[in-house]
Amino acid sequence: MMETTSSLCPPQFNLAAHVLGRADDLADKVALCVVSNKGARRYQYSEIKRAVLGLAQSFLDMGLRAGDRILIRLGNSVEFPLTYLAALAVDLVPVPTSSQLSAGEVQNIIDDLDPALIVRAPDVACPNTSIPVIMADALGALYETAPANFVYGDPNRLGYIVYTSGTSGSPRAVMHAHRAIWARQMMIKDWYDLHQDDRLMHAGAFNWTFTLGTGLMDPWTVGATALIAAPGVEIAMLPLLMKRFDATIFAAAPGVYRRLLKDPNQRYDLPTLRHALSAGEKLAPRTAAGWFTATGRHIYEAFGMSECSTFISASPQRPVAADALGFAQIGRRVAIVDPETGHSVPTGTEGVIAIHKSDPGLMLGYWNAAQETAEKYKNDWFMTGDYGYENGNGSITYLGRRDDMMNAGGFRVSPIEVETQLMTHPDIETVAVTDIEIKEDTRIIVAFYTGQTELDKPQLASFCEARLARYKQPRDFVRLAALPTNPNGKISRSALKQLKDPLNGQA
Repeated sequence: MMETTSSLCPPQFNLAAHVLGRADDLADKVALCVVSNKGARRYQYSEIKRAVLGLAQSFLDMGLRAGDRILIRLGNSVEFPLTYLAALAVDLVPVPTSSQLSAGEVQNIIDDLDPALIVRAPDVACPNTSIPVIMADALGALYETAPANFVYGDPNRLGYIVYTSGTSGSPRAVMHAHRAIWARQMMIKDWYDLHQDDRLMHAGAFNWTFTLGTGLMDPWTVGATALIAAPGVEIAMLPLLMKRFDATIFAAAPGVYRRLLKDPNQRYDLPTLRHALSAGEKLAPRTAAGWFTATGRHIYEAFGMSECSTFISASPQRPVAADALGFAQIGRRVAIVDPETGHSVPTGTEGVIAIHKSDPGLMLGYWNAAQETAEKYKNDWFMTGDYGYENGNGSITYLGRRDDMMNAGGFRVSPIEVETQLMTHPDIETVAVTDIEIKEDTRIIVAFYTGQTELDKPQLASFCEARLARYKQPRDFVRLAALPTNPNGKISRSALKQLKDPLNGQA
């Protein structure tokens, strides 16, 4: 077990107040730049705090009271984080959601949570409802309301709710306490190495929780400047914007790095960049190596989930080997445990990555699902459902989701391990591996890949034979135009499993 200590959250606490704790001292400093090739829209710390507290008071003037839910249906705009913080400032409960959700999916959330208010943009899907609605273009006037005061209270009280599809594919409402932001200090120190003079650029949109936390909340907490690409900015433009606006840290999902590295001869001149960050899915070693070749800067990866954000990471202070994920962040209690007993397993032994129930970043539970919440715990450990093992130096190697683990000929195989080897092939751009049932009680490993051309299957088989044990080698290789992904942009292995008869080329 990897165990360390950290300071306790203050007994009277407010998430939004913590995020904006430097706003008065740094009133004239730029908190946010929304950048594009046409220039930047800059927001000072004083503007951000004033808008947040003005909107918070407007919510109260509408009759909203502590605990009321506010459903956020906004696009890629600054109104998203302002609404989120305004709700938290006065003990309302924001529910940030992806703009990609359909009206039907949003209706399911409404039925589940019964929000008191919806804040929405006209071009973001939302069903007709009797619930009061504020349109995005009306928010500007509300920022000018006389500012509210931050409401302080028990750090363990409900702060916000996010939705995750989880392993079941059914969206679940994850409840987080105000103290969740306090736990992010461990990420700031032990992943980002983030300081007040940094300028952190995030490649994601405002309405993605990765951007909301890593790209905005955390830089504002330390008094740094957040750089966010304006709507419509192409990924290919990001390096130019990083250079133009003096980014010192860059954060993105692995897919962004892959697209920036499509040309293996591409080189980027980023003189102010210190390092880069990755999360959201497993980063392929080839991608990390390609980024270093192109920029001379390292990518530091982190692992987390909606229920606890990120809690394992590499950092400039603690880099890891290419096949390892990272270390438990200082302040976390993380263990690799037996899935049946919940007891720690020996170093080098496969088990479930688990977080101790005392972790300040861990969720309060699933909304209206006490039994499902309880089932996630065993012997005081939150069972993530992700498999890995601890290395001799304390770092953790990631093997994949419990539901993603493959069974071929009675052997359990991690798709990550197979994909890592296939990504060393020069003509494979992206790859996802899963096991597929070809007849009753018979499953084979199949590799789905993208690339410029169809690759010779016997040659791919030989490539794998030289790198993988026989039971880990794919039996078939299928080229796709694109790998299927879920709304969060992660590869959907469940969709791959639905592809029929791969051995006969009918994927």
